[in-house]
Amino acid sequence: MSALERAEITPNHRARFLDRERTIAGVDFNRWLVPPAALAIHLCIGMAYGFSVFWLPMSRLLPNTDASTCTNLGFTAELFATSCNWSVPAVTHIFEVFIAVLGISAAVWGGWLERAGPRKAGVISALCWGGGLVLAGLAVSVHQLWLVYLISIICGIGQGLGYITPVSTLIKWFPDRRGMATGFAIMGYGGGAMIGAPLAVWLMGYYSSNGIPGVSWGLISMGIIYFVVMCAGALGFRVAPSGWRPVGWAPPASQANAMITQRHVHLRTAWRTPQFWLIWGVLFLNVTAGIAVISMASPMLQDVFGARLLGVDSIASLTAAQRGAIAAAAAGLVGLISLFNSVGRIFWASLSDKFGRKNTYYAFFVLGIILYCLLPTWGHIGVPALFVASICIILSMYGGGFATVPAYLADIFGTQMVGAIHGALITAWSAAGVVGPAVIAGLRQVQLDHGVPPNLVYDRTLYIMAFLLFCGVICNFFIRPVAQKHWMTDEELATERALQHEDRASVNAETAARGPFGVGGVLAWLAVGIPFFIGLFIALQKAVALM
Repeated sequence: MSALERAEITPNHRARFLDRERTIAGVDFNRWLVPPAALAIHLCIGMAYGFSVFWLPMSRLLPNTDASTCTNLGFTAELFATSCNWSVPAVTHIFEVFIAVLGISAAVWGGWLERAGPRKAGVISALCWGGGLVLAGLAVSVHQLWLVYLISIICGIGQGLGYITPVSTLIKWFPDRRGMATGFAIMGYGGGAMIGAPLAVWLMGYYSSNGIPGVSWGLISMGIIYFVVMCAGALGFRVAPSGWRPVGWAPPASQANAMITQRHVHLRTAWRTPQFWLIWGVLFLNVTAGIAVISMASPMLQDVFGARLLGVDSIASLTAAQRGAIAAAAAGLVGLISLFNSVGRIFWASLSDKFGRKNTYYAFFVLGIILYCLLPTWGHIGVPALFVASICIILSMYGGGFATVPAYLADIFGTQMVGAIHGALITAWSAAGVVGPAVIAGLRQVQLDHGVPPNLVYDRTLYIMAFLLFCGVICNFFIRPVAQKHWMTDEELATERALQHEDRASVNAETAARGPFGVGGVLAWLAVGIPFFIGLFIALQKAVALM
């Protein structure tokens, strides 16, 4: 044990307000207050999926710029230019920074988060994400793209910490419903864009002046709002005392489900096991296929069906109004994707509690293979309804994969360090966030350059995605329980629990968190539920254009 670890578990330790020890639940707490706290954080950081609403406004910030001077500006020069509008491709890299840093920060600070607790991690996440958006707004106001990129790293750190903050806490509060618990929180990340994107559009319109969109003040306002909401969620967290169980629930016998361990694996050991890398591969392949569709859903619908969305054979004969209707239909698909991405997380994760995590991932991959192979067929025979329905199911499984994987990790590696292990695994998302969009966009462009008609350019790509899902089936097949030699010894487990100050909190395990749901519970759920359903209503309104 290191000197730092000995200092952390010394008996004269005095807990501060943000420390994990100060968040141990008391007698009157109810575990159903934890999911809305988690949702408050995830609904805020989930706006990363909706950041595309900023791209066009960010390319129109400077009026009366000389287009001939700015057209051929190189990327490096664009970073420092103050008299030219940014290009849309240049600003879209902000999302890539978010996702890349999310995975890296979750991996780097996952172990620290287990010991620091959800309150401290949540507040720091709020500072980085909310404060980062405020700084990004200031960077936009001085028109320095390099500074926007730099601040995006801070935002990405907030994303990473916020994403994994609730995982370990929820799994320990809901040992009887691991999938459902993590599904609730991670559903918020999928639904964050449903709330944040319309809010961002309204704020940019509200702050607009002389035809210039109010991007800067829009970002600053959102940053302040998100900081307050995320801090409220972080302060609402309570952690379960070591050994706490719901009334009437007992751990299943080990022989009842060999895939669910009753032991624990340390973070430093977990990432060296084949099980970790097989689950990494499972997540990477599922996300690569899904995010490829997300990144190109709108142009895919327009390329594959074009004028046929309006019952017309040739796009050349379309009026401006008809072209606008096609674009509106594509925007409706984006709204539906956000809806199914969000709802699929709670649906599939809850289903995994009944059918098991391994079987749920088999369903993702097998059903995904069938749907990816059918998408070109729906395009060839001209059935947009089936095309859209297939994409929506695919995106529900994309979100379901995110929500189910924390419970999968808890089943395989135990619950003691599942948050830290989940943080390390999220690097699969970072990798997939780069590979998926690059593959589908690159293959599309190559085929267009070789004269392939626009309605056929996605066929080969979709078959490649189906093959990736087949590889996922193989990875999932080889996942087995972790060998006994990788389990934490009793001494290692006691040390880890002492570092988290669980040794002093376990005395309350039998009596803690037996309180009623009460008015506080109703208000907490309304606080996150009302914005979510407003966003849901807006998404459904946009989806009507598809009908």
